[in-house]
Amino acid sequence: MKPPPFEYHAPDSLEEVLALLAEYGDEAKVLAGGQSLMPLLAMRLARPAHLVDVNGVADLAGTHERDGTIAFGAMVRARDAERSPTVREALPLLAEALPFVGHVAIRNRGTIGGSMAHADASAELPAVAVATEAEMVVRSVRGERTLTAGEFFSGHFTTALDDDECLLEVRFPRSAAGVGWCFSEVARRHGDFALVGVGAMVALDEGGSIGEARLALLGVSDRAVRVPIAEAGLVGEEPSAGVFAAAADAAVADLEPASDVHGSAAFRRHLAGVTVRRALATAADRAGARRLE
Repeated sequence: MKPPPFEYHAPDSLEEVLALLAEYGDEAKVLAGGQSLMPLLAMRLARPAHLVDVNGVADLAGTHERDGTIAFGAMVRARDAERSPTVREALPLLAEALPFVGHVAIRNRGTIGGSMAHADASAELPAVAVATEAEMVVRSVRGERTLTAGEFFSGHFTTALDDDECLLEVRFPRSAAGVGWCFSEVARRHGDFALVGVGAMVALDEGGSIGEARLALLGVSDRAVRVPIAEAGLVGEEPSAGVFAAAADAAVADLEPASDVHGSAAFRRHLAGVTVRRALATAADRAGARRLE
């Protein structure tokens, strides 16, 4: 790899990280797992004058259960989260999505926070954050703020992070009892960027009708998106193939995905509809099974 020249910083405290970001602003980039940033440097798509390596900052590591959430320090590796019994029990949608993130070698180094901050429109973890209404905790020398996933992601490779802010923590609400889930995506090969992907959550009421539904789509816009029209149309309906087909039609009706060498906009829209329908059916089946436990 032959990146453009930069000055390397290896702080060992969060205070030092924030001071460096305050000093260098948009001339600095934070290095976490490096699985996204290093290719950008190699291709000269990013040219930071300063690289701030946060791998030695203990305050950015660790997973904690707190106030009904599972809070991941920004430096938690994807592979560690994938192997966590707590994640499998409390965050089943995230647990199902994690194996789709690249390959094992990528997940060994890639971080939860790095994926969020990179904000790739085809990435799995931002879509799970949007579906579960996760929160991002960010800090600068000016103070700390907490953003919802909907507020945090603002476009392809673009977030609400200011140049002097560092992402500290990602908080996912624990999945409520009885909620079914499904994460599914379509890619040319496992580990490739997804052509489309869907994170679905379904809860059934006491009568077996759908009480709540959430749908987050990836790969079809400049960020992961919820489809509230489709979600609202599911509420009060009894789970059935017809109901899920109608929801899928509603979910893709206004989509305008990009066309590229991997597929046309029409092809992606079709894939999205099929994937939504299948994901909803799986989530509803799981919700029914959990409701009867």
